[in-house]
Amino acid sequence: MKKLFSHPMFSIGLLVRLILIGLLLPQASMNWYVPFLEVTTQRFTLDPWDVWLSQGGSLPAFPYGYVMWLAFLPLTMLCNLVNLPVHYGYGITLIAADITLLIILHKFLARERFVLATYWLSPIVVLATYWLGLNDLIPVTLLCLALYYTRKLQLMPAGILCGAAISAKLSMVLAVPFFLIYLIRNRAVHRLLPSYLKGLGAAIAILILPFSFSSGLNMLVHNPELNKVYEFALKIGDDTTVYVLPMSYLLMLYAAWRVRRPNFDLFNALLGLGFLLVVLLTPASPGWFIWIIPLLVFYQSASDRIAIVLVGAFSILYVILNLLVMPYPALTVDSKIYDELNSSAAWVTRELGMSGMSLLHTVIATIGLILTIRIWRETISTNDYFRLSRKPFVIGISGDSGAGKDTLADALTGLFGGHSVARLSGDDYYLWDQQKPMWQVMTHLNPMANDLERFFRDLHALTDGKATLLRHYNSDTGMMSRPLSVKSNHFIIASGLHALYLPTLRSCYDLSIYLDIDEELRRYLKLQRDVHQRGESAERVLSLLEKREPDSVQFIRPQAAHADLVMSLQPIHPRMLRSGEGRHPPRFKLFVRSLYGLNELSLTRVLVGICGLYVDINTNKEATEVYLTIEGEPSSEDIALAARLLVPRIIEFLDIAPQWKDGVLGLMQLITLSHISQALNKRLLW
Repeated sequence: MKKLFSHPMFSIGLLVRLILIGLLLPQASMNWYVPFLEVTTQRFTLDPWDVWLSQGGSLPAFPYGYVMWLAFLPLTMLCNLVNLPVHYGYGITLIAADITLLIILHKFLARERFVLATYWLSPIVVLATYWLGLNDLIPVTLLCLALYYTRKLQLMPAGILCGAAISAKLSMVLAVPFFLIYLIRNRAVHRLLPSYLKGLGAAIAILILPFSFSSGLNMLVHNPELNKVYEFALKIGDDTTVYVLPMSYLLMLYAAWRVRRPNFDLFNALLGLGFLLVVLLTPASPGWFIWIIPLLVFYQSASDRIAIVLVGAFSILYVILNLLVMPYPALTVDSKIYDELNSSAAWVTRELGMSGMSLLHTVIATIGLILTIRIWRETISTNDYFRLSRKPFVIGISGDSGAGKDTLADALTGLFGGHSVARLSGDDYYLWDQQKPMWQVMTHLNPMANDLERFFRDLHALTDGKATLLRHYNSDTGMMSRPLSVKSNHFIIASGLHALYLPTLRSCYDLSIYLDIDEELRRYLKLQRDVHQRGESAERVLSLLEKREPDSVQFIRPQAAHADLVMSLQPIHPRMLRSGEGRHPPRFKLFVRSLYGLNELSLTRVLVGICGLYVDINTNKEATEVYLTIEGEPSSEDIALAARLLVPRIIEFLDIAPQWKDGVLGLMQLITLSHISQALNKRLLW
């Protein structure tokens, strides 16, 4: 922050602002608010508009509420106390809001020079705020503060600040539907929606409802600015009129709603585009252009030089247009300068004529529409979340009985959050209940004992975004439940003995995983689960393992050849598995085979440097497959740190508080996330 305020560009911008504040007089013809403040701060009341009317003032077209008045109140009252012109308090309040917004943008982007150049020295901000004396900076700053707290997941203050922005200027209510859509559609933050609504409701009750009982309500009821909404219209036939701005705004809300899970950047861009459409499709007040400045700053930071040139041209034309159209404020230096400036502007305006001014408006609108198209294309349509919203990400997990399929599926669900994951289990597709006699001649590992066609239909429906009816197999009772509706979700995890058996199933997956396991270890884990957790006898478990072995060799293990990722769990000390009761938990090492590679060099550096593990890398002769051997017991904290370094883009897809695991299971989470990152990149490129 120190670099921000010590930079020469900050000093230049601040000097320009102070000079303009010193030159502006409160009787500037476009700014009624300075004399309003002067009157209402000398006679304090909770209905300042009534005081203003009693002094012969007239209410303006802009519906300013309590927050706008309260923002200027402290410094204007101070100016009254020390006999200074009120416009000094007005101007310094604007500078305070200006610096606050500068700090917010810097916190978002962390680029001092860029933020100073694109925002602090923006001609639009300087001219509208300090030359024309408009105060739209106040609600925009409050709204950007709400965005900042939303990104920090502090939704109560975000709701309060949204309500305050609306109280400052009613037009900010346009932002609320975008906040609601983001909080509803992003299921990771959906649980925070009540906090936002509480904050917004409190702000409405305290800051907005009292306004309804004041004389200022006339600003809202008799507000000619609302008529601008209907000025751009298409006439269809004799009796039908379509208003373009409401239609465009509703279409933008629909586009936001169609995104299955918007992240913050996508939400921020859609909100900014909503305001940009309002500005472009109405005869906007010069102050309204301040609403889109944060969007333009964010866009320039993520785009190229062409974006900077377009925004620069847009800003310069805005300044030229407003210097020609708007009358100049009176200057304290010399009234002759004031007269000469206004007469010069009037002469240029006459020479250009109505067609020339209309052409200037057309060029500005054209550049604005070009910016709209570029922002949509570069910021929204290329956003990973936007592209992921077209189709869920599907993971298939196969492996033998007791290999840990459900354990891995549970671990991945803990990362993404149950609210964002739909699960399919192969156990739910057994053809018969456990008591049926068919199980005497056929094992669960035989594909003929499973309804794999229904498995594919259900998986295909979920992948297509549709809900499906599933029956759940209860391993305790051996019975199927009644059909239950399962909705599609952002991530779909299909696990089962035959998840990779059919080509049609394999075609559904963005990432396919096969869990291999040392047979002696599998036997040990199977006994631990079925005997100690499910209450079966050891003799029966061993008998079933022997009975299922031929089917495992024929139907299950060949699926490993079709997997993108094979993870094999091996005991470091096999003799401990034969020591009897399993008094000491066995230690494992993990073998990994990746068909497409898995950023193995970066992964190795992270595992060795962060987690302190032993890692061995090999490839086959064609270098088409990568093999890793990993030994060690990393903590969940080390796994979380390694993930942030290895796959930073994927972190945003995870739950607010992802459940990282210790040991080998945590390694499997990390390696799977690395493959998900690559699979997403590959899918998004297509």
